[in-house]
Amino acid sequence: MRRGSEDIHLAVVGAHLSGQPLNHQLVDEGAELIATTRTSPRYRLYRLEGGPPLRPALERVTDGGAAIEVEVWSIDAAGLGHVVAAVAPPLGIGSIELEDGRWVKGFICEPHGLADALDITHHRSWRTYLATLA
Repeated sequence: MRRGSEDIHLAVVGAHLSGQPLNHQLVDEGAELIATTRTSPRYRLYRLEGGPPLRPALERVTDGGAAIEVEVWSIDAAGLGHVVAAVAPPLGIGSIELEDGRWVKGFICEPHGLADALDITHHRSWRTYLATLA
C-alpha cells in the first residue's frame, strides 16, 4: 500500500506491537511501522485484567509518570476505522504525546478500566513486562 500525507500516525503499546497477537490487524490494513520510540514521561503502563490476549493500558498522569516504549505505525483513515472498530473496551483511541513532543493518535484506556489493573510502569515496555512472565 502506498503511504500518503493523509495517513495517520498511530502509537501502539501492547497487543498490536510487531510480533504480538493483534499486530495482524494493522498489517491486514496495510499499515507500515515507521518508528519505535517512547512516550513523553507522563504516562503509566498497566496490565488489564482478562485475556487472551493479554492487554496493556496507558494512562496520562500529571505526576509519577515514565516514558513508555511504543511503536508508531502509519495507516490510512479507512484502515484506522477498521482497527478502531475492533478495539475492545475499556481501550479506545485518543492522543498520545511522544518523547520528541509530537502528538499522535494511540491506544488509551478509560479510567474505570484501571480499577483492577496491575501497574507495570516500572518495566517501561510491554515486551519487558512479558519477558518477566516467561
